[in-house]
Amino acid sequence: MKDSDARPRLLRFSVFEVDLRTGELRKQGLKVKLQGQPFQVLVMLLERSGELVTREEIRERLWPGDTFIDFEKSINTSIKRLREALGDDAAAPRFIETLPRQGYRFIAPVNGGADGSAPDVSAVPSSPISVAATSPSPDETAVRDRRYSKRGAALAVVGVALIAVIAGGVWFGYFRPGSKVSEPMRIIPFTSFPGHQDEARFSPDGNQTAFSWDGEKEDNRDIYVKLIGTEKPLRLTTTTHPGEDHYPAWSPEGRSIAFWRYDSKNEAGIYVVPALGGPERRLHTMNLSGLDLDWDESLDWSPDGKYLAYTEGGGGQRNPTIFLLAVDNPDNIRLLIKPAGQTEDCSPRFSPDGRNVAFVRWMGQPAHDIFVVPLAGGEPKRLTFDNGFIRGLAWTPDGAYVIFSSNRLGGTFRLWRVPPRGGQPEPLPVGQGGAFYPTLSRDGRRLAYTQRASNINIWRCEVPRATRRSAPPTNLIASTYSSLSPQFSPDGKRIVFTSDRSGGWEIWVCDSDGSNPQQLTFFEGPAVYQPHWSPDGRQIAFDSSAEGRGAVYVVSVEGGRPRRLTAGASDDGVPTWSRDGKWIYFASDRTGAVQTWKMPAEGGQAVQVTKKGGYVAFESPDGKILYYAKGYADPGLWKVPVGGGEETPVLEQLAEGYRWAWGLGGEGIYFYNASTKAIELLNFATHRITQIAKQEKPVWTVAVSPDGRWILYDQLDQNTSKIMLVENFRW
Repeated sequence: MKDSDARPRLLRFSVFEVDLRTGELRKQGLKVKLQGQPFQVLVMLLERSGELVTREEIRERLWPGDTFIDFEKSINTSIKRLREALGDDAAAPRFIETLPRQGYRFIAPVNGGADGSAPDVSAVPSSPISVAATSPSPDETAVRDRRYSKRGAALAVVGVALIAVIAGGVWFGYFRPGSKVSEPMRIIPFTSFPGHQDEARFSPDGNQTAFSWDGEKEDNRDIYVKLIGTEKPLRLTTTTHPGEDHYPAWSPEGRSIAFWRYDSKNEAGIYVVPALGGPERRLHTMNLSGLDLDWDESLDWSPDGKYLAYTEGGGGQRNPTIFLLAVDNPDNIRLLIKPAGQTEDCSPRFSPDGRNVAFVRWMGQPAHDIFVVPLAGGEPKRLTFDNGFIRGLAWTPDGAYVIFSSNRLGGTFRLWRVPPRGGQPEPLPVGQGGAFYPTLSRDGRRLAYTQRASNINIWRCEVPRATRRSAPPTNLIASTYSSLSPQFSPDGKRIVFTSDRSGGWEIWVCDSDGSNPQQLTFFEGPAVYQPHWSPDGRQIAFDSSAEGRGAVYVVSVEGGRPRRLTAGASDDGVPTWSRDGKWIYFASDRTGAVQTWKMPAEGGQAVQVTKKGGYVAFESPDGKILYYAKGYADPGLWKVPVGGGEETPVLEQLAEGYRWAWGLGGEGIYFYNASTKAIELLNFATHRITQIAKQEKPVWTVAVSPDGRWILYDQLDQNTSKIMLVENFRW
């Protein structure tokens, strides 16, 4: 064995170093959790820094001769986990560059010894703190060695400095709030009840949490309080009220809890109830009629106890924003943020010093980002630029970070942190999959979050006929990940759908029986949605926020680089084709409200089609009528002549929130009726509605085969939520 092989081999890049002997990745001397295949991929990339490492080379290195592994999924998952560990972004990489359909390249400078080993550190005294935490860069080491050869006294100076750095590191590690290294973080279930528990918030002393729960029968959501270390919760709101109670928020002194109640009368209210139970007091009422409730209606109490920050539409306007409600004088309401165009502002959270409010701004579909605004007034500052979904915010007690839940890299929701001054978000070491609504105790030693598990699969059912016996519904496209938005190809031989099985939402195609799935897009970050075939079956249109706001793209079914069709400051999406293939219909907010537009399939000037709202649109089989659904909160289907004319209602049974759950067939409109819990058909000829298949679980998309025999639908097969508790939390 060579002497160089016996020494630790270190490779350094940026603030990271990889120990090839121990198989460890360290960031500024602290070990980063990265093992197995993701670590092996990192080593391959580092060994060939600056060069293309193909996906085939990764497969041969990691799984030589193995024919039972899903290589595509495994490689995508390894790259995703590697990027998370490094805090890298596929859209703007600092370390790992993706070469679509080829492989990956490590683009950051990598330092190491001539033989790949680390500089000799045997002369440095051993310490309980990792030597790597204070090791200088290779350039600094060379200068140091030259100085040591001239002046041995300098060694003593460096030694004193090293001891000082180590001592400072020990002090910082032990005494920084939330970072007591002698006690490792522990993740334990806080609730384990039937049904759904959500939206936890810590009491001021950090020993209790308030949360919402729909009960053992999953029939009505109420507010509960549970003491950490005990099992039975205290119910604060009662079953005598039919409303759904959400988003509890503790008063600063811990005596009261504010919450939202959504009534069955299209009305919501802010209430306050004693933390130990007692009569409720209503502070504010909001009319929900006409509002698009695709936002997070959470509350937060100011540190001085004077105000509640909340989201409201304001007189029926369709762009909700954040207000301040004076607790002692509920008639005193102050607008905190001036509405900005068609944005929607939600999820307000006061900073610990009460000077700023962090919030989420919704800027399209999907386009959530975090902003911070001074309480005294001023322009909001944008912290993130991800255009993903965000579900929940929390400040660290020192105000150094905003912690949030997001699918910002196109994968599952997990927890991140970002400084209030802005910067690159970094993943937290906890809450790595399906984590929502983070909350921190006032001392920062406890973190709680909602752990959700959902699984959407694509099912197929046969349209009943008197001449044949219908086959039972089949789970056609299923996995441990989710698949949705299915559409038959024009010849009925293939299916296009979206799935996150590769680690992020991408377009996939498969045979009509669900076999031979193939990934078609490789955005590896920004999500893609709503794929639809061109009439000739050669192209697929879809939408994505890959370049900022939502836009319409087209990709060949043979693969290749997607072509962007729409541009500008608007949010565009949900594309469908005209029957002759010359036009693409899509939804856009370019006039201030979401309407249906159409543009030439090869690109060009767009033309507005609807005037009173339009979202998902399909041409009739004869190409003469355009059928469309409107906004999220607008029930029913409408129609308008393709050449223009009066917009008239067609179907009122399509419930609000199900604007995608319908499709056109030769016989009529197939749709999911949430009231009857069934897939139904509105017949064009008879204008009668008949039931096709009973469907107890929610359905988001309905598609019909060209021959009218089969229906595809995506079904929510699993949906659970529990609250997890992290003890000895460190951020």
